[in-house]
Amino acid sequence: MKAMRVHQYGGPEVLSFDDIPIPEPKAGEARVKIEAIGLNFVDIYQRTGLYPLPAPFILGMEGAGVVDAVGDEVTEAQKGDHVAYSMVLGSYAEYAIVPAWKLVPLPAGVDARSAAALMLQGMTAHYLTHSTYALQSGQTALIHAAAGGVGLLLVQIAKNLGATAIGTVSTKAKAALAKQAGADHVILYNRTDFAEEVKTITRGGGVHVVYDSVGRSTFAKSLDCLRPRGYLALFGQSSGPVPPFDAGILATKGSLYLTRPSLNHYVLDRAELLQRAADLFAWTASGKLKLRIEKTFPLSEAAEAQRQMEARKTTGKALLLP
Repeated sequence: MKAMRVHQYGGPEVLSFDDIPIPEPKAGEARVKIEAIGLNFVDIYQRTGLYPLPAPFILGMEGAGVVDAVGDEVTEAQKGDHVAYSMVLGSYAEYAIVPAWKLVPLPAGVDARSAAALMLQGMTAHYLTHSTYALQSGQTALIHAAAGGVGLLLVQIAKNLGATAIGTVSTKAKAALAKQAGADHVILYNRTDFAEEVKTITRGGGVHVVYDSVGRSTFAKSLDCLRPRGYLALFGQSSGPVPPFDAGILATKGSLYLTRPSLNHYVLDRAELLQRAADLFAWTASGKLKLRIEKTFPLSEAAEAQRQMEARKTTGKALLLP
């Protein structure tokens, strides 16, 4: 089979489109013939070594397709099932081995491309708004990268919950997308001080929660946007990791809460996984949640896809297709 592997850390040019044997599932595992692959920033973190892995390894944490073989003791899936999954390394390939308990069956009306666009980023938006900080009607959230894959979903979910959504973006085109998704206010962060704008919008009160996937360049001012006892959910670091800081700052700025969540810890068992996925599929089917699949690339062009993501030239979701 064809697989996009990393043999050494570096830029997009280190991606190697290799021919390797088709893997066989072991007990508790299933093999999925991949039809669509979700592109995520975590792929870039792994390629560069920010999240180190033993090389060589196949990139990709999210995929959808058809089960074509199962190992012993598998009860969660059978050959021919249409499924999706996330948080399992190795989806940049024609086939992937996945723990069977992590496979989510696709309901009628949800195709592989939609599922691959929804699993990792959709469940991230779900746990952030329902578990990390359970956003309530009448509250206000600041959402960084509001035109990105997670950002557009966060804006829509926030509005469906009855909250006020403030988004930050880098361009007018991205501002239009965030507005289209339902954002009440959109701030062009490279033209104005987003913390000052938030203070103006909230009349000095601050927001209840900041959902921050950017990291280094937004962290300090994100804290300044919070009301007393507000939450900063730092779930990514597209601008780089946040440097060490004195935790006493949280007290001086209003007894703030800071958390660095990860999806793995919000889908700890199959019941939780299926519940989050069921919500997302239902919202999508009803039109409450609209996916934006902006670009698709052949798997062989994964390097170019990652270049565009790193340069912030993508909005919504980008997919790789074997």
